Amino acid sequence: MLRLDRYLSNATALTRSQAHKALRSGRVSVDGKIIKQGAFQIAQDAKVFLDGQPVVAPCSRYLMLHKPLGVVCAAEDTTHRTAIDLPNPQGLHFAGRLDLDVTGLVLISDDGQWSHRITSPSKQCSKTYLATLASAISESTLERIRKGILLRGERCPTAPAQAGRLDDTLVRLTITEGRYHQVKRLFAAVDNRVISLHRESIGELRLDADLAPGCYRALSVDEIDLFN
Repeated sequence: MLRLDRYLSNATALTRSQAHKALRSGRVSVDGKIIKQGAFQIAQDAKVFLDGQPVVAPCSRYLMLHKPLGVVCAAEDTTHRTAIDLPNPQGLHFAGRLDLDVTGLVLISDDGQWSHRITSPSKQCSKTYLATLASAISESTLERIRKGILLRGERCPTAPAQAGRLDDTLVRLTITEGRYHQVKRLFAAVDNRVISLHRESIGELRLDADLAPGCYRALSVDEIDLFN
């Protein structure tokens, strides 16, 4: 469902205020009925008309980005280089950001509901990272992380995680929460430090191995449907 005023401003040259004026004037119909409320929720298959002409919203965009080191997940930033330079970036947002010093998979869309299914804590969408640590980590320490750890400043321990040691200082970690700097804080809580961090996957979607750092591509229909 989408607000009618937002639909009109996305699909036409009308600003949001102009869309409200058109609505109040009775110029807009949805499925044959005149609608004057901008907050009216329209279904995906609704037939919207403005001045008797059909209004068709542009198709939503869904992108995969291989975020490189040293860039921020933002459309604009006065201090750091931004992760994307897209044509017509209006309406696009990051479905889960990565810190300046973290690389890997980032998803970008203009579909708020789709992004919500990725980022909402209630959805428990998993994220998998490769973490290179400053010092060797033991299996018993990883078991503590798997069970959940009470981080400094938090009231509840972290949710159970999957953690596997690939070598003494390289760990693959899968979490279902998105707490502030969670991966770095988890290892800090067991007296270690993350040297580098790379996100491999979100849910069942893995970063395309052929996608170079700083590059992006459109998602396939099957990839989009992983979060529907």
